[in-house]
Amino acid sequence: MKFTIGFRKVKNDDIEFLLSLRRKTMTQHLLAANIRMTDEQHLARIKEHFYESHIILVDRKPIGLLKMGVVALNNTHKSLHIRQLQIMPKYQGKGIGSKVLTVVKKRALQLHLPITLNVLLKNPARGLYLRHGFQVENKNKFEFQLRCPLEVIAA
Repeated sequence: MKFTIGFRKVKNDDIEFLLSLRRKTMTQHLLAANIRMTDEQHLARIKEHFYESHIILVDRKPIGLLKMGVVALNNTHKSLHIRQLQIMPKYQGKGIGSKVLTVVKKRALQLHLPITLNVLLKNPARGLYLRHGFQVENKNKFEFQLRCPLEVIAA
């Protein structure tokens, strides 16, 4: 499947799309972690760091979300943190996540920062991250904390 991937800044008009996207991409993984969320809780998560959000476009059609920002870990080491990466189920497994991670890696190189993210324990997206050089740094009862070091990104 050949496609053109792009991004645009999120707008307030995107809230309904983002709520639908979140329900379709996160509900089963949250339930597997024994986490139940109301629409209000989903909306709160969508609105958190809202202006760090970008709509992922395929052939100019919205199909996902990338939310990332620079964070300081333990108030010392900074990283480019992927807060959310969600792709509509019908577009998963087609290489879009890999293309998005390639863009994120280019940004991390520009900033000279490693990339970090959290992924729920039973979310199969962890495989995508591991294939892209992310390493498990920590784990709690809900999620893995992953990190892709700068030397892996630059390789």
